Amino acid sequence: MPDDRQFPPKEEADGIHENVENEDVPLYVISVAAKLVRLPAWTLRVLDEQGIVVPKRTGKNRRLYSDSDLSKLVRVRSLTEELGVNMNGVRIILQLEEQNKINAADQQQQS
Repeated sequence: MPDDRQFPPKEEADGIHENVENEDVPLYVISVAAKLVRLPAWTLRVLDEQGIVVPKRTGKNRRLYSDSDLSKLVRVRSLTEELGVNMNGVRIILQLEEQNKINAADQQQQS
């Protein structure tokens, strides 16, 4: 018998990627996130433990990654694999990039 249930329900899934607010919705368990960004799950655990990419947690303490988290993970992979940056360097670069986004948004609001 086919299962007609959808996750998330269709009414919640419609337009799921239409605006920036949805980028922070936790959607992906660690195994799915790891496959999407082509990194081993243990690397995602290390990044979480080191505070570099920290996903949301469920009530049962399972990691759930958002699209925003996936973007950071792809950036981490690029920095480490393509540029040879170590984890401390990755942390600093991501912090600087985040600060630059905040500064740019502040400047745009002041204009």
